[in-house]
Amino acid sequence: QVQLVESGGDLVQPGGSLRLSCAASGRIFSISVMGWYRQAPGKQRELVAVITKGGSIKYLDSVKGRFTISIDNARNTVYLQMMSLKPEDTAVYYCNAGQTFLASGPYWGPGTQVTVSS
Repeated sequence: QVQLVESGGDLVQPGGSLRLSCAASGRIFSISVMGWYRQAPGKQRELVAVITKGGSIKYLDSVKGRFTISIDNARNTVYLQMMSLKPEDTAVYYCNAGQTFLASGPYWGPGTQVTVSS
């Protein structure tokens, strides 16, 4: 099993910034891809950004140029730097880990709330 713990969610004004962190523990040798998903009220969960341990990256179109995903392989931690936040970015953000770039992995964190509001 792999355990994921997110941190960094908060209430922020439009145009503001936040950095989310997700630390992985347990059978970390079994994962090669980590990423972030989000789910807003009444909407389906969607991929925000995903990164492989080799550095390949994919972003949701609406966050390109505003969000940056990075990974610290030594710390088994993935980050999501979010800038120029918009109210539509409001959601619960979930960390995810697995072995494929093409779909979500089997491991999920409990989620962290990001609220963008004035």
